[in-house]
This record gives sequence, C-alpha cells and structure tokens, in this order.
Amino acid sequence: MTASQTLQETLLAAIRTIPDYPKPGILFRDITTLLGDARAFRRSVDELVHPYAGSKIDKIAGIEARGFILGGAMAHQLSSGFVPIRKKGKLPYETVRVAYSLEYGLDEMEMHRDAVSPGERVILVDDLIATGGTAEGAVKLLRQMGAEIVAACFVIDLPDLGGRAKLEALGVSVNTLIAYEGD
Repeated sequence: MTASQTLQETLLAAIRTIPDYPKPGILFRDITTLLGDARAFRRSVDELVHPYAGSKIDKIAGIEARGFILGGAMAHQLSSGFVPIRKKGKLPYETVRVAYSLEYGLDEMEMHRDAVSPGERVILVDDLIATGGTAEGAVKLLRQMGAEIVAACFVIDLPDLGGRAKLEALGVSVNTLIAYEGD
C-alpha cells in the first residue's frame, strides 16, 4: 500500500473474494486478509471511528464474530465500552434475546441483560451489511434495552441486497467504507 492509495483501493486490495462460498453463485467477501494487513486494518478502524471522534459514545456493540474484532478496536479508540452480541446460548449471564430473519429461516441473538443501560449512546458494528436481517435484529435488541443507536458501521456494503435501506428505514444512520455493486 502506498500513501497515495485511496481508501477504496486499499480495501479492494486487502479483501479476498472467494467464489461459490458458502454455496454456488455467492461471492464471499473475506475480511480476514484485511485484518491480517496491519495498515489496511488500522485505516479501516480509523475511518469507521472518524465520524464519531469527539462524540460521547458509551458503547460499541459488535455482532459475532468479526464485529467483535472491529468493535473492540473502535471501542478502544473512542474510549467506549464494548458489548458482544452473540448467537443464542453463548453468553454466561442473564440475557435478553431477539429472533431475526436469515436468508433461509430464523435465528436468535442475545446480549447480557446488564450490557446496556437506558439512554446509552451505542454504535453497532459488523464487517458486512447484506440483507440486513442480523443488523436489524441487533438494533431491535439494543433498543429493547433502551439504547440510543447512534449509527451502524460496516466495512462492506452489498447495496443490491437492501440491508442498508432496511436499517435506514428504522431510523438508523449507516456508515460503510466500501460497496460492492452487482453482487
């Protein structure tokens, strides 16, 4: 990466595309290569944090599992707490749970009952927004606990799948770094 590369060029070079995973016809956008590239990872986190620098952000809520990595780094830079949002049955304390839609059915996610207090300002983060079912479920879960969702942040947007529009229809500001059109 050279100093003159745009953010888009940096991310495109750092994200691996795996065709036909997890099923034929899917182009899987793998950010593990971005996470392994120190400069691309740092630049991604810096860009996700930038719009909120100097704002009072109480918590970063990361969606399992890549949202934990990005969210932990964001929480550190914003001096915020971190809230893991996990699949059902993975957290050891009392939880609150919400069902959400997947491409082929329903699943459930949860967080600890005491992870967010009413009125706390929260940013939701994950690696990618596609159909938006998981992120929509996380927004509903956080709001159920009284959180104010400041924004939802993602490295990658697949706009043709409608997830961003789904979150914006819920009144959530969406911040993404790169969009793959036509996926």
